[in-house]
Amino acid sequence: MAFKIIHKDKKTNARVGVLSTKKGEIETPFFMPVATKTSVKHISSLDLETMGANAIISNTLVLHLRPGEKLIKKMGGIGKFMNYDGINVTDSGGFQMYSPSIYISSNDKGVWFRNPMSGEKIFITPEKDMDIQLDLGSDVAMCLDCMPLLSNTKEEIRKAIDKTTLWAGRCKEHHDDKQNKKLKDKKQLLFGISQGGVYPDLRKRSCEELLKFDFDGYSIGGLALGETHIQEMKAIEAHKSVIGEDKPAYLMGAGHPVEILEAVSRGVDMFDSRYPTQNARRGTIFTWDGKIKILNKKYESDKGPLDKDCDCKVCKNYSRAYVRHLLREQEGTGLRLASYHNLYFLQRLLEKAKAEIERGEFGKFLKGFKKRWMN
Repeated sequence: MAFKIIHKDKKTNARVGVLSTKKGEIETPFFMPVATKTSVKHISSLDLETMGANAIISNTLVLHLRPGEKLIKKMGGIGKFMNYDGINVTDSGGFQMYSPSIYISSNDKGVWFRNPMSGEKIFITPEKDMDIQLDLGSDVAMCLDCMPLLSNTKEEIRKAIDKTTLWAGRCKEHHDDKQNKKLKDKKQLLFGISQGGVYPDLRKRSCEELLKFDFDGYSIGGLALGETHIQEMKAIEAHKSVIGEDKPAYLMGAGHPVEILEAVSRGVDMFDSRYPTQNARRGTIFTWDGKIKILNKKYESDKGPLDKDCDCKVCKNYSRAYVRHLLREQEGTGLRLASYHNLYFLQRLLEKAKAEIERGEFGKFLKGFKKRWMN
């Protein structure tokens, strides 16, 4: 089996697990920095290693457009291409259906996208998507899913679920067929993605339909897009009520510290988001006592570290005043330092969460963190 649980919290559904991939094992829960084009913005592969980021996620559609999966395959696969030893996850590109500048239309056969660089139309089928991800050589791939908008009606979301299920079956069949022809190779894992918006009944239906394909894991799609916190948590609970405990749960797009910990308490194992790096570039810094707006004038001559309770190389070596100055001047070094710190913060947050789960005290830890963060 690709996933096993090694610790469970006493009073919540939080758990520590191990996900086994063709590249090796990784302990859950974990957060993945977003490396859309095989690079996290302003962060190098060496930075990822020193901060302890053992998994990242890249975008299949974007890499298909440039530089192309054939080049990356020729270079030895996505991990070797970017010289990254951690776990490489690839999203299917279904999220780009949320972008009106790229998405054109979809039908039962697949999706029409517009290449933002050339303007040409591109048709992606579930089978084509699997071929791209296999060529990229990622350790974990995602099924092509139909991404509904938050503003869609319940009926429109229901139709998106129908396409998601149809495409998931085709992805699984094609993916299995391609990998079974190369039995000597270690296999790429494949996750299905549930949809359903904020409707628990639709979310359950989506999960029930996906279960029959027996994916290696099940992602929770279509959330962290503007719904309320309560709506998001209810959707997660609906997903988890159907998907068995023996499969990893991946909440796509979630990067707020409280959001992550609340999801962990409900049994979620994997996370990714641009949220920490986007916030960093705009001057919002994560600390154990909540967010600070480093561009505010009160930090102009502050000699202290970004976070007094952080041991990252940024906090050990640079002052708030210096990072503020660099960000105000839009210096690349400032963008890198702020981004590094926020990503490091989330890595340490989940390390602490795992330790508290093992102690059986995660609920107490969550309560204490929320009190400090929101003070």
